[in-house]
Amino acid sequence: MATSLRTPTSTRDKLVRGREAAALLAQLTTAQKDAILLAMADAIASNAASILEANQADLNSSGLAGAMRERLLLNPERIAAMVAGVRKVASLPDPVGDTLAEWTRPNGLRIRKARVPLGVVGVIYESRPNVTVDTVSLALKSGNAVVLRGGKEAVHSNQRLVEIMNGVAGVPEGAIELLDSNTRDSVHELIKARGLVDVLIPRGGPGLISFVTENATVPVIETGAGNCHIFVDESADTDMADRIVINAKTQRPSVCNAAEKLLVHERIAAKYVPQIVKSCSNAAWKCAVTMRLAV
Repeated sequence: MATSLRTPTSTRDKLVRGREAAALLAQLTTAQKDAILLAMADAIASNAASILEANQADLNSSGLAGAMRERLLLNPERIAAMVAGVRKVASLPDPVGDTLAEWTRPNGLRIRKARVPLGVVGVIYESRPNVTVDTVSLALKSGNAVVLRGGKEAVHSNQRLVEIMNGVAGVPEGAIELLDSNTRDSVHELIKARGLVDVLIPRGGPGLISFVTENATVPVIETGAGNCHIFVDESADTDMADRIVINAKTQRPSVCNAAEKLLVHERIAAKYVPQIVKSCSNAAWKCAVTMRLAV
């Protein structure tokens, strides 16, 4: 069982522990990993009250409003969704050892291309506590240690979630490390940690992604900044299109797959654009329209 986060530890010490844990995680069987994940799901569910309490502390001190505050917010439904997500990951096929290709050379040499754990995965992300749980579950399923550096607004939520997951029997010490989010020094140390971190994944806006890709000496998996489109074709049922457009934007505007652009076929643009603007207004949604003719 991993140790508590309460003991102050330097960023380098946490990275070293992650490196040591990676070797142990790579040896876990599918059954062992799945058992750990299911135990994590149960632990998160049974500790929902303390998670909500920690999240409330973050909300009270964040100073955030609107969509940014909504991203930080946890409630019983979102905790239940996190629990369901961990259980879903546990049910997925184990990618480790999966053979992607295999062939024999003319000289009899057999070559096999297989999936193996990366080792230590560093993730830098903004103030969305659900990302903490998503990232840990995916990392452990694939046999990797994970080093998390979340947004400072979610410090209490992230710490409580990591404490709960680290407290599950079978989790090697260092498998889940949470860096100090109150200082930028932890980011600089993480992105320069060659030899301790195998790959970095920045999850956030264009500014965060650009900073990491431009300054890291560790390999980076660059994620998209998000640019989700909806296209309304000339053959579309426009009333259905209204419902889809409004739902895709307003159901939860803070998530990365919320709609950001609406494209309308030029043959129905003159009729449909005023219709959707009116529908948006009726839904109490402010709508900015920029007309561009695409050829």
